Amino acid sequence: MDIAIIADDQKRELMIQFCIAYCGILAKHTLCATVSTGKYIETTTGLKFERILSDVHGGSQQITSRVSFDEIDLVLMFRDPGTINDEGKNRTEMELLRMCDMHNVPVATNIATAEVLVCALDRGDLDWREVFNPRSEYNKRRKIHKI
Repeated sequence: MDIAIIADDQKRELMIQFCIAYCGILAKHTLCATVSTGKYIETTTGLKFERILSDVHGGSQQITSRVSFDEIDLVLMFRDPGTINDEGKNRTEMELLRMCDMHNVPVATNIATAEVLVCALDRGDLDWREVFNPRSEYNKRRKIHKI
């Protein structure tokens, strides 16, 4: 599965702790994160990330685009509801959530939901996402058999 990880600056340490706790599960999947979040988590946990653009340079929009093309199967986005976000950031977050809703991509915006989703991922409860992701092993095998 392809998992996108995003964390507001105020939630980055929490995301690192979460990734440490669930490192064994996350290591089995393809991970992408914005540059700084990916760097911090990679340094602390040893998990490998595809690092995409930083948030201020369009990282969230890049993830949103991947969601809209069914290339992301799960989004973990720890955001800080206690801070007043600028209008642009609010729009970007809302667009990402909208795309997740449209494309049936599970999304967690807090640690409680993230734990539920990662445990479900480990049990295989999210395997149905493999059908939607064009880069999944399931679809790669189907293309080989169709030729």
